[in-house]
Amino acid sequence: MGDVARMAGVSHQTVSRVLNNHPNVSSKTKERVETAIEHLGYRRNTAARSLVTRRSRTIGVLACETGQFGPANTLLGVEQAGREAGYFVSIANLREVTSESINDAIAHFRNQAVDGMVILVPHPDVLAVMRDVSVPVPIVAAGSGAGTELAGASLDQRMGARLAVEHLIGLGHRRIAHISGPPHWIDAAERIKGWQEALGAAGLDADVLLQGGWDAASGYRAGLALVEHRTVTAVFVANDQMAVGVLRAVQEAGLRVPGDISVVGYDDQPEAEYFIPPLTTVKQDFEELGRRCMEAVLEQLGGESGSEAQIVSPRLVVRSTTAAPTPDTEPGPDDGPAPSPLN
Repeated sequence: MGDVARMAGVSHQTVSRVLNNHPNVSSKTKERVETAIEHLGYRRNTAARSLVTRRSRTIGVLACETGQFGPANTLLGVEQAGREAGYFVSIANLREVTSESINDAIAHFRNQAVDGMVILVPHPDVLAVMRDVSVPVPIVAAGSGAGTELAGASLDQRMGARLAVEHLIGLGHRRIAHISGPPHWIDAAERIKGWQEALGAAGLDADVLLQGGWDAASGYRAGLALVEHRTVTAVFVANDQMAVGVLRAVQEAGLRVPGDISVVGYDDQPEAEYFIPPLTTVKQDFEELGRRCMEAVLEQLGGESGSEAQIVSPRLVVRSTTAAPTPDTEPGPDDGPAPSPLN
């Protein structure tokens, strides 16, 4: 830093102000310092700096299920926001959600002296463990329902499910099935509740519920069970991957989408608009969720309480897999019982 100061013709303190984006530095002085930094190839000694500031400039992210679209993109949002704020993100990816694995990850972060932690929360078990953990740094959570336990940001899953079902009701559908995600996921449970709320508000029965597993294969199996009985004219699927399987099952049964059955997915993965037919779905901004969680950590590091949960709202993207039911697709008295939920 002394070399930079000599080349730029300024004081050591001025170089420090430029590095820390202090507002009381003229544009010409800042330009001279930045030119000297570039010429000399100066890089901060982060280890020495952490001794002075007592900050490691590192945020720990406890994550799991990062192979899934939502967690992967939320993690990307956290990492990008951290980098923009000058923080390094250290990731502990759990292979399984157990008290032991969570506590091991937290111990790892404490050894790294992280300044704060972001918890990606697809499972209620993670929240249960975090209630009993004492960590002397800010902790925020990313995920639906997380705002009730920890500061952070949440996706409004119930709202997204209601948007999907209300769209189908608005088209004239009266028997709307739901293929859910795994029961141990917070997101899956919230989407079920949103489906039930929308149907209940319209005076319709929420009695056709099948369970999937987020993947296309489970969506395909649920779709096969669904098309065995012509009791529904529309289905709300808890994610786009399962919706791919449903589309195949419907096609193999000799039925048409949306002529015989309308399909709505969830997440709006990049491939959704290229499905055959293009998928109507609910779009979630996972990267915005990650950014808001990082902002919540930084606010707490700056002395703010950070107690108010941030809510990220979804929106419906209407494409070609939904339409009004035709007279021959509406269920009649001889269509048989609804399919049983899949285990």
